[in-house]
Amino acid sequence: MPKELHKDICEQEIFSGIYTKYSKDLHNFLYYKYGEELNPNDKAQDAFVKLWENCKKVKMSMAKAFLYKVANNMMLNEIKHQKVVLRHQKLKPKDYTHETPEFLMEKEQYFKKYQQVLSRLSEEQRVAFMLNKVEGKKHEEIAEMLGITRKVVEYRIYTAFSILKNELVGFKI
Repeated sequence: MPKELHKDICEQEIFSGIYTKYSKDLHNFLYYKYGEELNPNDKAQDAFVKLWENCKKVKMSMAKAFLYKVANNMMLNEIKHQKVVLRHQKLKPKDYTHETPEFLMEKEQYFKKYQQVLSRLSEEQRVAFMLNKVEGKKHEEIAEMLGITRKVVEYRIYTAFSILKNELVGFKI
């Protein structure tokens, strides 16, 4: 094993040389591997700070490996942190609303009235209407499912819609 000429990375000139030699490549490695969102430039700089803090412990021959390992671990820690933040944001309950209590009450009353009007429709009208408007089925699909013609399906949906429109103020789909 060859003898190292410079054993002390802590000398400013040697450290500066290491920085000049590896900083751009380290940044590019992090950028290509993890993208711009996790600030590869910051992580590369932080890796050099760690190298400076541990300069007495790191041999000159191991400086590059140390930098890449530390920077990669920092990026992985940042990814873990971002996952925790996202999970926390998803779990955070929404304990507020921008809707007034009056609006919420009107909405509930409107929904009850809507259900009442739906229940008063004939079964044929209700089934055709719900298959079309709720499930998004096309008239041909509904006709095939119910064993009737497309025109009958259209008529049932139209009459159901007319009844809902007459019974409910402002009803639109």
